[in-house]
Amino acid sequence: MSADFAPINLTNHFLIAMPGLSDELFARSVVFMCEHSERGALGLVINKPSDILLPRLFEKVDLPMGRDDLALLPVFQGGPVQTERGFVLHEAVEGGAGESVYASTLSIPGGLEMTTSKDVLEAMSSGAGPRKVFVTLGYASWGQGQLESEITENSWLTVEADPSLIFDVPVSERYERAMALLGLQPWMLSPDAGHA
Repeated sequence: MSADFAPINLTNHFLIAMPGLSDELFARSVVFMCEHSERGALGLVINKPSDILLPRLFEKVDLPMGRDDLALLPVFQGGPVQTERGFVLHEAVEGGAGESVYASTLSIPGGLEMTTSKDVLEAMSSGAGPRKVFVTLGYASWGQGQLESEITENSWLTVEADPSLIFDVPVSERYERAMALLGLQPWMLSPDAGHA
């Protein structure tokens, strides 16, 4: 870890792209941070839907769609890494001994879990599974010190995550609502902030 950066942990936070961030994938994006440590960071973009709906994804993995409440949910573009792999962000589902009921699950402080194993999809296909789900193909990642560097370069704002923004707010409103968690609106920030 570079001595230039005080250690921060942005797990269970939103990264909100600054208006000046012009990278095509990350412009006006909101990223939910699943994991952040001195080794790097992993997050899911929560406001970039793909043109695939969840039933089509289930079809691709040879599973029936067993839940009508998920029929119109889009699959999101979670980030540029492993875009052929599915990631399911969902409310915590505990089995015995307080552990997740799914095989490959990362428990995130704040009550959410991210599962990459097919068993969560199998549970959903049988009409069960977590009630609130958010599905992406791919994820965003940063190497050691990279995210901290991008934050000091005014690429991102950060705020503690509000799960209702992921599961209950319409996609078209997520960027503005994430900004509002900081008491900001996008027009208040110059795209050239921090560049003299």
